[in-house]
Amino acid sequence: MANHKSALKRAKQNEEQKLINTGYKTRVKNVVKDVRSEIAEGAGDKAKETLKRAVSVLQKTASKGVIHKKKAARKISRLALQTNQLSSK
Repeated sequence: MANHKSALKRAKQNEEQKLINTGYKTRVKNVVKDVRSEIAEGAGDKAKETLKRAVSVLQKTASKGVIHKKKAARKISRLALQTNQLSSK
């Protein structure tokens, strides 16, 4: 454990930020899971609406630095591809 006052403060800030980041990551997992379940059900219009919400969450999470921007782009791209394939069938 840290001994200096500044190091103690930094450790406390790290713990607080870890909780916040965990919340964002959980939110990302949930919206991605929602989109994938809509795709599995075959609900094209509902999947597109869910995808729109998922894109927003992913971009916001990436802009805050919780996940890498390219990871967010990759997830968005793959979900969009699957959604578009569903609607083209």
